[in-house]
Amino acid sequence: MEAFYWLLFGGLAAVVAALEMSKTNRDRAATSSAFNSFKNNYLLVYSLMMAGDWLQGPYVYYLYSQYGYGKGDIGRLFIAGFGSSMLFGTIVGSLADKQGRKRASVTYCITYILSCITKHSPQFKVLMLGRILGGIATSLLFSAFESWLVAEHNKRGFEPQWLSITFSKAIFLGNGLVAIIAGLFANLLTDNLGFGPVAPFDAAACFLAIGMAIILSTWTENYGDPSESKNLVTQFKVAASAISSDTKIALLGAIQSLFEGSMYTFVFLWTPALSPNDEDIPHGFIFAIFMLSSMLGSSIASRLLSRAAPKVESYMQLVFATAAFTLLLPVITSFLVAPSTGKGGSISFGGCIQLFGFCTFEACVGIFWPSIMKMRSQYIPEEARSTIMNFFRIPLNIFVCVVLYNVNEFPMTGMFAMCSVFLFLASFLQRRLMIVAESHRSKFEDWTSLKARDAEAEPLSI
Repeated sequence: MEAFYWLLFGGLAAVVAALEMSKTNRDRAATSSAFNSFKNNYLLVYSLMMAGDWLQGPYVYYLYSQYGYGKGDIGRLFIAGFGSSMLFGTIVGSLADKQGRKRASVTYCITYILSCITKHSPQFKVLMLGRILGGIATSLLFSAFESWLVAEHNKRGFEPQWLSITFSKAIFLGNGLVAIIAGLFANLLTDNLGFGPVAPFDAAACFLAIGMAIILSTWTENYGDPSESKNLVTQFKVAASAISSDTKIALLGAIQSLFEGSMYTFVFLWTPALSPNDEDIPHGFIFAIFMLSSMLGSSIASRLLSRAAPKVESYMQLVFATAAFTLLLPVITSFLVAPSTGKGGSISFGGCIQLFGFCTFEACVGIFWPSIMKMRSQYIPEEARSTIMNFFRIPLNIFVCVVLYNVNEFPMTGMFAMCSVFLFLASFLQRRLMIVAESHRSKFEDWTSLKARDAEAEPLSI
């Protein structure tokens, strides 16, 4: 079966390489040297930030288990992370809009470095503090950096469509290539060099420190609304008002929560789905395959976003529907494929089918990230961007906490079916968003056309 994994990995790598090398001038926008310098600086920082995050992922659960904690205690630690992201994320997002996105990005580095340091202690309270700090850092990672990028891009007068280039490259590198390298590097430190499960966290702290130094030396500050008259409560009201009064923002928030909720649930479910009878599967290798699939998706997204048609609101309907079908595969295979009864062994035939489906789902994830970033840059108002983006994460974190708390109460196929329903609902809401966006765009074009005719008809004054 090892040949099967290598064949899948090699095939995906060949497709990604072919897509990147076959890009034509139509797929590449003509950009300025100033923009390329700005883009490369952001990509370097973002890649270092994501390296600090990805290095920790494979060994968090393992480290806790090595300290002697059971599944229940580890579950409470994970819930603390998502819970702190939900409770404190919106506050730190609002502070980013008011106090500055550069400061918020530096705060992310400091907070996550402190979280890494706590991993050296086996005490439950210290580990709980680390999870709380990690939850706050996660909220900043997925709001402050994007908010800084969008504001700085516009402030420097770059073309709006060039944002898509930065988004696509950031996901291709940060959520793809960096994730694969970080996983292999973490494995090298822990197993091959024998430094133990804390080593990846120390390495993550080093990468975060390097990234923080680059931010402090090269980034300029930008704000949402720095006016002294607006406190946090007022900012919350502004963000809530924007969501409730603009259908596009509300739909975008619902779509993001449904997709990301399903995605984070998938993270917990894919291992037992592929090895229900303790089959011997190479977890690290499969993780690398998933990340390569995500790179494939981001490469596809870069082509789609560089063209005038199809619009992002249109093709994302198909992406969500495809993702919904892939997460329905474990339910389908449970009915159509006879389950294996023997313990151990290699991956089953049903597991192979699911693995192909999960790779497709990860490709959808790779398309999702730059596409949702593009839509957020279009629809979310600048003055409360970080606040609104963290508002979107509240239902996501509630959902993940509920799933983690009750993960043993529901059958696995039922959990996959629930995620599939959520993704089909996201596809439906995406269609609704496209209709609303087209309606607003048509009204705006009619209004500008009418104003132009009025200006032409107005008599000249002498």
